[in-house]
Amino acid sequence: MSESSRSTPTSSGFGRALVALYAVFALAAAARSIYQLSAKASEAPVAYTLSAVAGIVYVVATYALATDRRQLAVATIGFELAGVLGVGVLTLVDGELFPDATVWSDFGAGYGFVPLVLPFVGLWWVRHTRRRSGG
Repeated sequence: MSESSRSTPTSSGFGRALVALYAVFALAAAARSIYQLSAKASEAPVAYTLSAVAGIVYVVATYALATDRRQLAVATIGFELAGVLGVGVLTLVDGELFPDATVWSDFGAGYGFVPLVLPFVGLWWVRHTRRRSGG
């Protein structure tokens, strides 16, 4: 079987849904940050830069999951988890650091806490499919 036609754990079922959810967050975070940085960057530069970082992280995680690049997926999703936990704690400790919300503010409360749950699910999925495929 050629590399391009090889089936991946994200070719169907839950894996495909996970990639789709990451893609939605990639699009939402990237579009939000592009608007924020181009229209009102001086209002909350730290928050808007973090939104851009989140967008990039979601784009790379989507790519890594969709193409079965496990090491890249673990690194990116691990960074995502550290980001949502770190920014979540910082927004609780000192909300003035973030005069406008980011995807990761308050542990993703503005997005139904999906940004908090998503990296745990993503890391579980990479581990789960590694065991199944024997890799």
